[in-house]
Amino acid sequence: MSFSANLKEELSKINNLKNKQEVYAEFLGYLVTANISIKGKKIKFSTENEYNINRFAKLLNNINIADYKIDITGRIYSITFKANEILEQLNLNKFKNILITENLKKAYIRGNFLGAGSINEPRNKYHLEIIFNTSEYANFTLELLEMYGINVKILSQTLYIKDGEEISNFLALIGGNSAVLKFEEIRVLREMKNNVNRLVNCETANLNKTINTSVKQLEDIKKLKKTGKFNNLPEELKEIANLREENPEATLEQLGSMLSKPIGKSSVSHRFKKIEEYL
Repeated sequence: MSFSANLKEELSKINNLKNKQEVYAEFLGYLVTANISIKGKKIKFSTENEYNINRFAKLLNNINIADYKIDITGRIYSITFKANEILEQLNLNKFKNILITENLKKAYIRGNFLGAGSINEPRNKYHLEIIFNTSEYANFTLELLEMYGINVKILSQTLYIKDGEEISNFLALIGGNSAVLKFEEIRVLREMKNNVNRLVNCETANLNKTINTSVKQLEDIKKLKKTGKFNNLPEELKEIANLREENPEATLEQLGSMLSKPIGKSSVSHRFKKIEEYL
């Protein structure tokens, strides 16, 4: 299964169904997401995740809604039930009176993610998103997450996170403990790989710079010898030029250490600039 599917399986197995308040808060979290459709007094939740549909059914049973129907169409599971007075609860002002404790807020956010959330395979890129029914619901969840120091962004009705550390904090907040461990393992490996790549790129760039510098210096020396101007060079410039011909792969520091009177990189560079003046 995908990382997202594994996460939803883990969240669907959270054992908090004895807490009626948490169950209802999570249930409300589902109801404000894009995978919920409302027609008249009927509410329908759709998902591709079998564990998720089972979780939602357990929530319904727990809040004494037994009159529901589960359908399967292709890969889509859907559950339909009568709304009754529930639609009256889908009001942000009422949410603030219901979600009064941290556990209830976290349960509500977990319901948001289970309702219409997804997360990319972290090996490829960091991206978590939840799609809501309205931008108002998206902004409400953004405010809740900001209370926990989690930085999220919103585009229309979609709340999203692209930072690895922020995603990890979000997963921990909604109870995805195993997912956090797996995500952090992947994140550490990605960071190590990126650091290695940066070092290799840096070394490659330095190597290319050394090669290009050496080629230019060798070309200058060749021109001077071809035109007979090489003999006009002072002895110290002849010495560094001869060393360059003998050691085309050497860095400026290495050339400086080979001189009869060793000098530093900047002094070697200065001598080659002097050689250019004789062209």
